[in-house]
Amino acid sequence: MNKINFNKIVLITLFGLFPFISCNDDFLDRLPLGEVANPEELGVGGQETAVFGIYSLMRSTGVGQWQRYWFGSIRSDDAAKGSTSGDSAANGTAFNDFDYVATNGLSTSWWNGHYTIIFACNEVINTLNETGATDPGSLINESEAKVIRAWMYFELRRDYGEVPIITATIDNPEDAIAAKSPVTAIDQLIEEDLKFAAQYLPLVWEAFPGRATSGFANSLLAKLYLYQGQWQKAYDKAVEVIDTGVYQLDPDLVNLFEIGGDNGVESIFEIQQLVTDNQNYADNYYVSQGVRGTGVWNLGWGFNVPTQDLVDTFENGDRRKANTILESGEDDGGFGSGTLPESPPLAQPYWNKKAYTKLAVRTQFSMNGNRWENIKIVRYADVILMAAEAANELGMMSEAAFYLNQIRTRAGLGNTSAADQSEMRVAIKHERRVEFALEEYRFYDLVRWGDASTVLAPLGYEPRNALFPIPQEAIDQSGGVLVQNPDY
Repeated sequence: MNKINFNKIVLITLFGLFPFISCNDDFLDRLPLGEVANPEELGVGGQETAVFGIYSLMRSTGVGQWQRYWFGSIRSDDAAKGSTSGDSAANGTAFNDFDYVATNGLSTSWWNGHYTIIFACNEVINTLNETGATDPGSLINESEAKVIRAWMYFELRRDYGEVPIITATIDNPEDAIAAKSPVTAIDQLIEEDLKFAAQYLPLVWEAFPGRATSGFANSLLAKLYLYQGQWQKAYDKAVEVIDTGVYQLDPDLVNLFEIGGDNGVESIFEIQQLVTDNQNYADNYYVSQGVRGTGVWNLGWGFNVPTQDLVDTFENGDRRKANTILESGEDDGGFGSGTLPESPPLAQPYWNKKAYTKLAVRTQFSMNGNRWENIKIVRYADVILMAAEAANELGMMSEAAFYLNQIRTRAGLGNTSAADQSEMRVAIKHERRVEFALEEYRFYDLVRWGDASTVLAPLGYEPRNALFPIPQEAIDQSGGVLVQNPDY
C-alpha cells in the first residue's frame, strides 16, 4: 500500500492519546506516530497531556461510537434500526419501538462514557484551580475541559433530564455518587462553563485543528438557549459565530461527508478519527452504518437506515437526497462501486449514504468499512439554521429567510416561499430535517418543538419517552442516592 496523502497530521503520545489534524501536506516531516512530543511541539498549557486524553476518550467511550445514533436518530421518524431482523433485536425494541428499559446496555455505556469524560474534565479543571495557574496556556486547557464538560452535561440532560452534577475530582468511588440535580441547575453549569471557554479559547487552531474553539463554545451556547426558548440569546450567539467569518458552508456536499471534509470549512467541532498505513485510531460509528452485504458489498453492520418517510420528504431537485440516501438495486452515484444488489438479498432497501465512502478510498486503506471519517458534532449549517429559527420566533422574518435560503441555495433549491411566521416555522423544521438527516438531530428537535407526540406516536412514542430511564447500574452503584426517572 502506498504512503497515504490525505492532508492529516497526527500527534499521538505513548499513552494512545488523541490524533489532531492539520491541513498541511508535510506528513513525512512531522513527528513519528507513537512518539511523545516535547512541550513546545505539544502546544500550550501544563495540562496539555491530560487534555489530549480527554479528546481520546470521546472516541474510545460510547460518546463517539454507535450509541450516538441509537439515541438521536433511530428514535426518530428518519431512521430505522436496520441490519437484519434478529441483529440487535433487543436494542431495536428499546430504541426503534420506544420500549425503554433501565438495563439497556447501550444506555449504560452512553451514561458511563459521558461521566468518564466529565470526570477527566474535572481533574484538569480542579488541578489548574488548585495551582492557581492563570497563564494563557493554562486558561486554554481549562477552557477545553470546560467546553467538553458542558457538552457532556448538555447531552445527558437532553437524554435523561435531571442527572447528578459532579464537579469534584474522583479520588474514591463514593466521590462519584450524587443525587440528581434540576435541569435548571445543570443548564446553569453548562452556561457558566461555555461562557468561560468562549472567553479564552482561540478562534482557530492552526497547528492542531480538531481542538475545541470559541466557535464551538458559542455554538453550544446558542443551542442551549434554543432549547430553553431564549430566542434573543440564541440568535445573538448564533450570529456571533457567523460574524467571525471563520466558517462557511462546504459547496461540495459529497466532500462534506468524505475524508476531504474532515475539519473542513464547515466544521465547528468533530470527533477525530484516523487511519494510516499502520495506525488505526477509529471506532465503530461509521462502519456500523455501512451496507450489510457479502463480498464487495460487505461494508458494515447495516444499522441506522433511512425510512421511506425520510426518502419521500425531500423536495424535487434537492441535492442532499443523493448524498443521504443510498438505495439497494441502484447505482451508487459516482462513488465507484456501481450498482448495489437488490433488496433482497440485501436486508434493507435504503442505507445511510453519509456513512458510505468512495471505492478509491476503501482501496487505498484496504478496508471495506469507513473508519477514517470524522464524526460531525457541530456543523456551520446548524448555526445558520439556529439563527433562522431564533429570528423567526422573534418575528424577524427577513432575517429568518436570509439564513434559511443560504442552506437551500447550497442544496440547489430556490428561496423559501414562506409568507408568515407560521409558514416559516414549518419551512425551518423541514430544512433541519433534510439537512441533518441521520445525524442525531431529528429526535431531539421533535421533542423540543413539542412535535414528538404527534409525529412519533405511530411508532409507539409516548410523552414519557422524551427521556430515557436512568441506567439501573448507576442507581444500584449509588446505593439508592440516585432515583429513577418518573414513569419508569
